[in-house]
Amino acid sequence: MTKRMIVGITGASGSILGIRMLERLKSFDVETHLIISAWGARTLEHETTWTVEEVRRLADAVHKPGDLGATISSGSFRTYGMAIAPCSMKTLAAIAHGYTEDLIARAADVVLKERRRLVLLARESPLSEIHLENMLRLARMGVSIVPPVPAFYNRPKTLDEAVDHIVARALDQFDLVDDDARRWDGNVTRQRP
Repeated sequence: MTKRMIVGITGASGSILGIRMLERLKSFDVETHLIISAWGARTLEHETTWTVEEVRRLADAVHKPGDLGATISSGSFRTYGMAIAPCSMKTLAAIAHGYTEDLIARAADVVLKERRRLVLLARESPLSEIHLENMLRLARMGVSIVPPVPAFYNRPKTLDEAVDHIVARALDQFDLVDDDARRWDGNVTRQRP
């Protein structure tokens, strides 16, 4: 089977995470299927220097968020799974409750029913009880909730380094291991600024 993965970008802050994931998946020779929600497109152009069209060109296939007849809306279309980066609380709630009004939620629903890997880079702060209950519900279904929280043990010097580390940790969930990612090795190095 061709290595295939679905990437969703929703309207939560952090669209650079989905962009970087698409870039990294190319290096793993993974065929990518992209869905950008309407709010995802708007947030992407607000937060980054990328245009929606430039991001679409990173993917092997692009699907419209309202196209529930797309290949990725069927379990017979084989994929390794799906990452939603970033994942809004609206999308997370829709997935948790099987509300498949748009293609991002439908594709996630298919990934769940087929017992494939679903990874959500859930982005919100602070988290309400509703958010936490929806995350717990999904975690109990086997979904990996990977909040885009930067690590500091690797001492990132730039925002790009922090983003790279977050994306590497998300890709770990698919057993796509980035050998260049700095990992915790247990050694404590004392450095003064």
